[in-house]
Amino acid sequence: YSAFSYSLPLRFWVNVIKNPQFVFDIHKGSITDACLSVVAQTFMDSCSTSEHRLGKDSPSNKLLYAKDIPSYKNWVERYYADIAKLPAISDQDMNAYLAEQSRLHATEFNMLSALNEIYSYVSKYSEELIGALEQDEQARRQRLAYKVEHLINAMSIES
Repeated sequence: YSAFSYSLPLRFWVNVIKNPQFVFDIHKGSITDACLSVVAQTFMDSCSTSEHRLGKDSPSNKLLYAKDIPSYKNWVERYYADIAKLPAISDQDMNAYLAEQSRLHATEFNMLSALNEIYSYVSKYSEELIGALEQDEQARRQRLAYKVEHLINAMSIES
């Protein structure tokens, strides 16, 4: 698994963990904020592919769950391994599902805003994204790295 595969957990879930007021109608005090930061840091460390060496000068929030991180990393690795074992979804099935979701939520979705957000993310992380696509055999067969580069270039010209 690659660092790219962790973009959803790290970009979405860490944000939700640290900012529950984005999802729930609540007030987040400073004590709650500090606690949620520890939970978010633990989540990020669990999803990290690199080893963290801790010592006496390490921050206390990292030391708090340090002994649990290897177990959490195993859960994350097993999660991605289980996903890799799932049967591939055909393009036809995926297109049918997306068309149905689009129809069901047509009045709730601002397509231009969503496309702008996707473009912002893709252009910001273009090197990592293109690198990951060049490493993946199926993506290479479909020339996805080239297509993403072409899309980024086309969109940047229009901006």
